[in-house]
Amino acid sequence: MVSLARTIRSIRRVGLKEWWHQMQYIGDAKSGLFMGKDQFGNRYFENLNAEEEIPGRHRWVDFAQHDFNATQVPPEWHAWLSHIRKDPPPEDRIMQNLSPPWKAPHYENLTGTRGAYKSYNTTKPKYEAWEPKVAQRGA
Repeated sequence: MVSLARTIRSIRRVGLKEWWHQMQYIGDAKSGLFMGKDQFGNRYFENLNAEEEIPGRHRWVDFAQHDFNATQVPPEWHAWLSHIRKDPPPEDRIMQNLSPPWKAPHYENLTGTRGAYKSYNTTKPKYEAWEPKVAQRGA
């Protein structure tokens, strides 16, 4: 549970509107250094103050969309969030030079949405539905 002193300190640092946004989306009041923004509008933060954050939870993402999932984080930012890369992508020279111009852009996983891939079958089905044949009756 968050203490009253930490809540007041967070409201002073990030403002009432941002504090309310964080409580609605991530359920915790966090303040940290803005590290960058990706092509989807997601914002990434880091707080290196060891007294305030639980170890391993000092990097986080503020998603731009209300219905968010982890596939909305591009691979270069995922590597930074997971502590695979030390520097965030805007500051990491290796990550900047790693993306070739022919690389396809990152898309989120659309499974379960209207944009999900749906294949169609071109083979003949093994079973066909029976359709009755109606013959004319003689009068």
